[in-house]
Amino acid sequence: MVKKLPFLLSFFIFFSGFSQIPSGYYSSATGSGYTLKTQLKNIISNGHIDQGYGALYIAYQTSDTDIFYENDNTVLDMYSENPNGSDPYNYTHGSRQCGNYNSENDCYNREHIFPQGFFNSQTPMRTDIHHVVPTDGSVNGRRSNYPFGEVSNPSHTSQNGSKVGSNTFDSFTGIVFEPIDEFKGDIARMLFYFATRYENEVTDATWDSPNSSTSNPLNGTNNQVYEDWYIKLLYKWHTQDPVSQREIVRNNKAYKFQGNRNPFIDHPEYVNQVWGNVLSTDNNISLKNIKVYPNPSSTNSITITIPNELSISKITLYSVIGSKIYEEKNANFINNTIRIKELKSGLYLLKIENTTSSITKKIIIR
Repeated sequence: MVKKLPFLLSFFIFFSGFSQIPSGYYSSATGSGYTLKTQLKNIISNGHIDQGYGALYIAYQTSDTDIFYENDNTVLDMYSENPNGSDPYNYTHGSRQCGNYNSENDCYNREHIFPQGFFNSQTPMRTDIHHVVPTDGSVNGRRSNYPFGEVSNPSHTSQNGSKVGSNTFDSFTGIVFEPIDEFKGDIARMLFYFATRYENEVTDATWDSPNSSTSNPLNGTNNQVYEDWYIKLLYKWHTQDPVSQREIVRNNKAYKFQGNRNPFIDHPEYVNQVWGNVLSTDNNISLKNIKVYPNPSSTNSITITIPNELSISKITLYSVIGSKIYEEKNANFINNTIRIKELKSGLYLLKIENTTSSITKKIIIR
């Protein structure tokens, strides 16, 4: 089940979400690579107001309320939300805050997507709503300080399907926490934000050394920030789970709360522009060379052309509210080209996948 919003309301939220970026907010983001990252760091540091730890619970009443799935105004918890049916349990804002817990559905608390133990609970990292989210206390405890990753044989699975176990992605084989697919992109963009907002702080002597724990994904630098495998994982999640209406709304509410934005929600393309040196594998280069035209289109159709050396496993076209409009597996390209016809006017997201990676493009039909 996709995020539930009436069609017209979804378009309003999508377009008004982007319109709420202050005029000129990113005007100084003109560089590339780590120069761009530092420019973004300066932008999102300016105006950032630490509102305090207790104020997060109040902010969550507008930033993390479920108006996207059951639409019941309960706490939207990425560790207990079931996007394909009824939630296993729910929390009401202001009620059952942790406190002690013995199992799921006892209470909810504040989860630091980048664990606060690694920066010794210092502010403003500890109170930054862009990476501190409401979650079930027990699942939060299970996640502990583990990095995020992908798990084939979990030692524990929470009620919504989040897992703990040995990592199977890339070179890291330690214990990790894997959220459900619905929120992997959300989490990746929170961690890219953290690496950017706190690029000056991540090498501070008061933080835990990256070598002090195998769970610490930092690589000891201010520019790249995370280890190679972690950048690749987060980029994979970023591309496979594109920015959603939920993130746009949350970003706007966070900006209203503490005065800064997550640039990787406003401009998803910044991720590759900043960390492209880590991500420059043959597959990623080939995917970037895929052409989609015309875009915008006034012919109710689009044409996709791929490089000769690239094999595509699936093409999926989504409406802006997440409805699947078109899907073709093991796509049959004629002369490396495929055409999708009879599209209605509107905004779409086109996801193109091969066996190892994916890319998502915004499509406009006029």
